[in-house]
Amino acid sequence: MERMSVVESYVAVGDSFTEGMSDALPGGGYRGWADLLADRLAAESTGFRYANLAVRGKLIGQIVDEQVERATAMRPDLVSLVGGLNDVLRPRCDQARVHDRLEEAVERLAPACGRLLLMRSPGRRGPVMERYRGRMEALFAHIEDLAVRHDALVVDLYGAPVLEDPRLWAEDRLHLTAEGHRRVAEAVWQALGHPAREDWHTPLPEAAIPAWAARRRADLRFARQHLLPWIGRRLSGRSSGDGRLPKRPELLPVDVDPGHIADRR
Repeated sequence: MERMSVVESYVAVGDSFTEGMSDALPGGGYRGWADLLADRLAAESTGFRYANLAVRGKLIGQIVDEQVERATAMRPDLVSLVGGLNDVLRPRCDQARVHDRLEEAVERLAPACGRLLLMRSPGRRGPVMERYRGRMEALFAHIEDLAVRHDALVVDLYGAPVLEDPRLWAEDRLHLTAEGHRRVAEAVWQALGHPAREDWHTPLPEAAIPAWAARRRADLRFARQHLLPWIGRRLSGRSSGDGRLPKRPELLPVDVDPGHIADRR
């Protein structure tokens, strides 16, 4: 794959996946694959600047209304847009409307940046995802079509066996762990044409399957702490991102520690 020219500015647009949940930082907040990618890009250019407008819980319409115009105004070299899954995972979803708003975002972002990056997002296997898998795959097919029409790059994480490993998913079963985000950053890095630093597809070491009782306790804990609150927010129309501001609203330089750029294992 041909390598993209040096990226001097990058804007990340989207929801919790791009905000970085659940790659928690010791001092609070989240890091995530977009921050890790920005670290790598910063090491390639002394004048590099980065903004992350993503906010957890945002629907595609909110992403378009609240983030796209800000991103286009920055005229960055690279924009990543990942959104729509929060819509299709809701009990009620106007999928045609979701596709239309996503198309609107692409049509506005593509001419305003050097390269637009889209994504077929990963999804952990389970009853929630299986129920909405048809919607997800229709969304991803639309993303592929948009990429062809607007010369955007698609990073395909959907169905990658390693990203279906439950050990790469946080307790809420909706967001990746730090290791999961690190692998996504590597996948995007390679998709941009950079030499591989590792094979992000490498399976995790084999581990003993927890006993039945331990799995049931984990299921009950998940339902109590994460699933029921998630359902409650969906039914009430609330979002985990209500009133929350983006973590990096402006294009600013990135502080890079050359001893552990990007990987930070």
